[in-house]
Amino acid sequence: MRYGFVGLGQIGGPMAGRLAGPDLIVYDVRAEAMAPLAERGAVAAGSLADVAQAAIISLMVRDDAQVNEVAAALIPAARPGTIIAVHSTIRAQTAVKLAEEAQPYGIEVVDAPVSGGFMGAAAGTLAVMVGASEAAFARVEAAFGAWAGLVLHMGPVGAGTRAKLARNLLHFASFAAVAEAQRLAEAAGIPLGALGRIVRHSDAVTGGPGALMIRDTTSPLPPGDPLREIMAHVFALGDKDLSFALELAGELGVDTPLARHAHRRLAADLGLEEPS
Repeated sequence: MRYGFVGLGQIGGPMAGRLAGPDLIVYDVRAEAMAPLAERGAVAAGSLADVAQAAIISLMVRDDAQVNEVAAALIPAARPGTIIAVHSTIRAQTAVKLAEEAQPYGIEVVDAPVSGGFMGAAAGTLAVMVGASEAAFARVEAAFGAWAGLVLHMGPVGAGTRAKLARNLLHFASFAAVAEAQRLAEAAGIPLGALGRIVRHSDAVTGGPGALMIRDTTSPLPPGDPLREIMAHVFALGDKDLSFALELAGELGVDTPLARHAHRRLAADLGLEEPS
């Protein structure tokens, strides 16, 4: 089976590198990005039409505009039965629209965004969130496994992107929480570098916020649910610690709006009461 790869940047390059060989066709607007893979046996395409010979084609380009541009060239040129997989982080509806446009050609578009950054790409341990039909997922699962450590079927086309956007909401919203915690620590005379080491060490042990993502729904936990006792314990600790942190912030004159919001919402967010 021939595999095509378009977009050989910081993440796409290492991903394609794990497939390098005569069955890989690569394309990038930068010839220098294709050269290392060509040296390892891959075919450096002269155009997107050359990539269209592949049975599975991965796109790891910058944004919606580039995804649409590349797909517009590939869909009419590809053979019926080809799968085009979009790994870029795009708008929630982009892959759905492309799948509809590709259907008359007998081409299947799947969205398969990745998580793990360039470190995961280099190590071959990316997580992939796949939005696809059952049949398409069965075809791409092993192929994606060449450069990923976790390949999950999230649902139909579009589900992969929706999962990635939810995942990245947590990722980037946490940056604001990090900054708030650092402002409190700085005002309290705590060395920020040392605090960062503590956070990275303890989150590596406990799993960090992701360790709490064990529920199948965000609805309130019903009486008798075995998770209620666990979440009640988490709430008791969180309520106490957030109260103390807010008390310290007040003493030091540090504004902590995220902590105040988290304190108000904690019980509901843990499933212990109806959201207000």
